Amino acid sequence: MTPAPQYVIGDIHGQIDMLDQALAWIEADGGRDARVIFLGDLVDRGPNSRGVIDRVMRGIAQGCDWRVVLGNHDRMFARFLQDGEMHDPRIKSGIGWLHPRLGGVQTLASYGVVEAANRPLAEVLEQARAAVPQAHRDFISALPRHIEQDGLLFVHAGIRPGVPLAHQDPEDLIWIRDGFLEESRPHPWLVVHGHTAIDLPFHYGNRVNLDGGAGYGRTLYPVVFEGTSAWMLDEAGRLPLVP
Repeated sequence: MTPAPQYVIGDIHGQIDMLDQALAWIEADGGRDARVIFLGDLVDRGPNSRGVIDRVMRGIAQGCDWRVVLGNHDRMFARFLQDGEMHDPRIKSGIGWLHPRLGGVQTLASYGVVEAANRPLAEVLEQARAAVPQAHRDFISALPRHIEQDGLLFVHAGIRPGVPLAHQDPEDLIWIRDGFLEESRPHPWLVVHGHTAIDLPFHYGNRVNLDGGAGYGRTLYPVVFEGTSAWMLDEAGRLPLVP
């Protein structure tokens, strides 16, 4: 029996038009009522993080079988709103969420909070807390860090190889690169992740990276899985994604 298809969308980073295009390609593939899994990083860098969160929340409210895992940028956004924290120890350069490279300024601008990097932090934080709907904050805070299903593990960044899922460091699931990206041995699942931007979705044998760089203006290509078999979608249909 052929497994039901599951569609997966990598890091969106505020690119609402790209998200709508990806969803249109999924619908054209026959996936209108299928499960869609979003790999996190809904926000930052792109022009309309608010619109992306609205679009995903609306789809879920309307009964779409959509699942979302937490990304590190989503967590930075939520942490800023909660306690004004702009720095994360996993960012080795030490830059903060409002630095141009991270994209927090664009996220706040999508909520009407402008010039966030050039004003006193307390003022920006007060305005942001008033502007971001509590429903958005609750949505992000409730996101899981992984989804395990049918031989696939959906997670934002990756896993620590050789560590049972129950013992994984939650921070690794949204931040890891070193120790995961270079691992070539099989994992207990085919790991489907984003977080590390490349040019196109790519199948490495033990993992599939779906972060095609939408946050930097590259196309957001969804991928469809039937079991562990994968195809990338574009306007022409399916393109096999194989190791």
